[in-house]
Amino acid sequence: MRLRGCIGTNNDAVDLLIERGQIADIVYAAGSPCDFGDANLRLSAGFVDLQVNGYGGMDFNDSATTTEQIAEITRRLWRTGVTKFCPTIITESAEHISKCLSNLVRAADGSPEFQHAFAGIHLEGPFISTEDGPRGAHPRQHACPPNWEQFQRWQEAANGRIVITTLSPEWPEACKFIERAAGAGVVVAIGHTAATPQQIADAVSAGAKMSTHLGNGSHAKIDRHVNYIWEQLANDDLWASFIVDGHHLPPSVVKCFLRSKGINRSILVTDAIAAAGCPPGKYKLGNVEVEVLETGRVCLPGTPYLAGSAVEMHDSIGKAVLYSGVTLDEALQMATANPAEVIGQTGNFGRIEKGAAADLVLFDWDETATKLNVVATIVNGEIVYHSSTGKEH
Repeated sequence: MRLRGCIGTNNDAVDLLIERGQIADIVYAAGSPCDFGDANLRLSAGFVDLQVNGYGGMDFNDSATTTEQIAEITRRLWRTGVTKFCPTIITESAEHISKCLSNLVRAADGSPEFQHAFAGIHLEGPFISTEDGPRGAHPRQHACPPNWEQFQRWQEAANGRIVITTLSPEWPEACKFIERAAGAGVVVAIGHTAATPQQIADAVSAGAKMSTHLGNGSHAKIDRHVNYIWEQLANDDLWASFIVDGHHLPPSVVKCFLRSKGINRSILVTDAIAAAGCPPGKYKLGNVEVEVLETGRVCLPGTPYLAGSAVEMHDSIGKAVLYSGVTLDEALQMATANPAEVIGQTGNFGRIEKGAAADLVLFDWDETATKLNVVATIVNGEIVYHSSTGKEH
């Protein structure tokens, strides 16, 4: 296939020559015929989302979720430009988590679409704070100290596919666990924490590599100077993911956080729950009931407390540009190359270059509205979604 467009904000149209699911060459269009796309559209590597709890009414945290439902989530995410993602399993009982992990392994074996999109599992909890605020919507009764033996049992159930685990370093057992997990190649992320600045620093020294949705999963009010958010922002050894949906972080905070952490250490995630891609109403996040308001805010019913998000990645990219003043190319980097790099997959996806996987997004950028509109999604060199039909292929 010969796919035409302008890469990011570059106004020189190129053709990507795609062979056997890879980018075989990149050449200037020069008026030659192409198979798909045109010089007025823009190209990006497929978007990579490291935190997806569910989508389209379906939930990875439901132990009854089927292989077909997991494949359907994958197909629906193509509409948003996401071609790689980490299904995210949150705090629950040990048995429930094991069942959900096994579902993902079974789906990878039974669905080629999901197998290709499957960047690894994000285990968010249960080794998190028990305090209100930092715990977020995670059930208190299942929050517990880090336990390496239990984690190994979950990793066995996941067939070794857990690539990120989010925990709070406030537990005395945390640093030893972090050392073991990092030594085993798992990205340890700090999140849902009430840890002291010293505990944060010790966690990074032990091998913690990332902050999960920094600025969220925290107390409503904290010390203005000495707190776990500043400590993570200031630590140059930590990457940080951010939910940029207009609800989790105010625009001014997004701007300050991205300036502080820097583009090269920042990652956009959706933290999408089953309600993403659905109308307002009540839905489930695991065994927790949540509500999507008319504004798009997701919260525990009758409270102001956030409980995941319903944002989609292409909208997050536009909002990052609008709120913080980063360039479109920088926002795309935070949704493609950066998440691929933090999980050690830069050579496999997240970039447009010769030899890279032909997982791509063809899009229109409305600069006036600061909005990215997905025109088509290409996976493994095949067009799997086109906006003209509104359907996955």
